[in-house]
Amino acid sequence: MYTARGKIEQADLLDEYLPLVRRQALSMQVRLPASIELDDLIQAGMVGLLEALGRFDATQGASFATFASQRIRGAMLDELRSRDWLPRSVRRNARTVDEAVRRLEQQLGRPAEESEIAAELGMERDEYRQLLSDTNSGHLLPFEVLMAEGIELGIEDASVDTPYRVLVDEEKRQQLAEGIEALPEREKLLMALYYQEELNLKEIGVVLGVTESRVCQLHSQAVSRLRVRLTEPD
Repeated sequence: MYTARGKIEQADLLDEYLPLVRRQALSMQVRLPASIELDDLIQAGMVGLLEALGRFDATQGASFATFASQRIRGAMLDELRSRDWLPRSVRRNARTVDEAVRRLEQQLGRPAEESEIAAELGMERDEYRQLLSDTNSGHLLPFEVLMAEGIELGIEDASVDTPYRVLVDEEKRQQLAEGIEALPEREKLLMALYYQEELNLKEIGVVLGVTESRVCQLHSQAVSRLRVRLTEPD
């Protein structure tokens, strides 16, 4: 139970870290469909901040700022996942592409070419590219959200950092790093430019010498390859 002093300190921390919540919400919103309101992200982030205040353990070594930042972002991602914003047809198309990629790359032992994936799906290349555009819905989303569409870790409470969760997360990060390294060079560069360098679609298009819509298509294809790798049985 909080003392009066404890409540004052908590209120001070909330005031201090509110700008962090807003910054993270703004950073995430620019990569989301227009239907996602900034206030909704901020509200979810505040829930994460409150959880951080209640769960922080200074003896674990991490600073409160680092711990709170992780909780805030995690709460925002949980909010996005709970909305189920992808239409069923988009999910179905994404699974169809994933399955084709899985079959081909198991057969070929290398990343499948775009033309090979299109042929596996019984499509012309332009038709396949349109499918990629539809799957991507014209937006590049936070990578964690996209990965969550195809990955279930089997952990009931993802907010609890149990030893099992930490182990699984570490294994997934390693798989992800290996998966990105195995991507075709252009897709690997795209992922680095967007998720590490934080370039926008237009800027990435200039670097790659393609249109913004083509960037979205390549992104969808890269994400499909990574989902396949991350959901492969051990």
